[in-house]
Amino acid sequence: MVAGILSDRAIQALFDAGKLVSSRALDTDQVQPASLDLRLGSRAYRVRASFMPGPFAKVEDKLARLSMHEIDLSAGAVLETGCVYIVPLLEALALPPEISASANPKSSTGRLDIFTRVMTDYGQEFDKIAPGYNGPLWLEVSPRTFPIVARTGSRLSQIRFRQGYALLGEDELSALHRRETLVASDTPNVSGGGIALSIDLMGQGDDGLIGYRGKHHTAVIDVDKRAAQDVFDFWEPLHNRGSADLILDPDEFYILASQESVHVPPLYAAEMTPFDPLVGEFRVHYAGFFDPGFGHTEAGGAGSRAVLEVRSHEVPFILEHGQIVGRLIYERMLEHPAALYGTGLGSNYQAQGLKLSKHFRTE
Repeated sequence: MVAGILSDRAIQALFDAGKLVSSRALDTDQVQPASLDLRLGSRAYRVRASFMPGPFAKVEDKLARLSMHEIDLSAGAVLETGCVYIVPLLEALALPPEISASANPKSSTGRLDIFTRVMTDYGQEFDKIAPGYNGPLWLEVSPRTFPIVARTGSRLSQIRFRQGYALLGEDELSALHRRETLVASDTPNVSGGGIALSIDLMGQGDDGLIGYRGKHHTAVIDVDKRAAQDVFDFWEPLHNRGSADLILDPDEFYILASQESVHVPPLYAAEMTPFDPLVGEFRVHYAGFFDPGFGHTEAGGAGSRAVLEVRSHEVPFILEHGQIVGRLIYERMLEHPAALYGTGLGSNYQAQGLKLSKHFRTE
């Protein structure tokens, strides 16, 4: 069996064969080069705390005991910070035995500090879908910094399908970097199964902008409205004041950028590992999927950097310019996607530098 990530063509074929089903027609841009956006269903259940279904329970059965309140999402509803909601998704699976899947927040979701995780019936891991899974999908949603408005059809998470084990080993990854320049670094660090990215704290522009810190007690953000909010109502800009470092305060949320530009060749898909205790007690990049064509010159992506959603754990932590903050792992595609990230797809973050989510006005 050939191992690899399923492309947009193969994802559409799953729908055509009834292996992927939805209670309503797909959105025209829902299928991405190597992933599928998942859509919220018609209701959300407020629960006291996150939970794992476990090997002997369906999510619905646990909700019957743990749900505190049911919220109608059909016309839109506010999901508050610090609360946990469980939402049935419009999409469900009847996977073939050779196909597994994994999920991640969408880029815009991560940049709003909305913590999401996909659950399955009888699941023992978040965001992991076992080979041959047949059943509904559920999304845990917990806004951490900003309250949000979401509705039926809102797309907060995405799913990637794979056949077999497609992850590149370190030797293969090093060889691919030599051929394709995966990260723009003169001394690439390949270890731990991935290639390292470091933080840019020198800054951009005349004012040395290095990132943003989320404000507290803000207005709500409608997750389906683009360019509807003023940056300064929600974010405090951070600047390089000469020391090229940054103290991460616990329980604060930061948007920063990698020092290196990133390249995902058309026949590969990438993912950033979200937490590595070997480089510090902080989490980086909630939304970890990089589709084929990200940063690819022919797809208009030359110079694309990784935007990092960063939150420190427990203790303050000093980041210094050039410090390693995460690693990209690469997997083979089963085939070339019909469309690459950025090419005719209206991709929001191709050729990006330091960039907030699409919900904020740039001028």
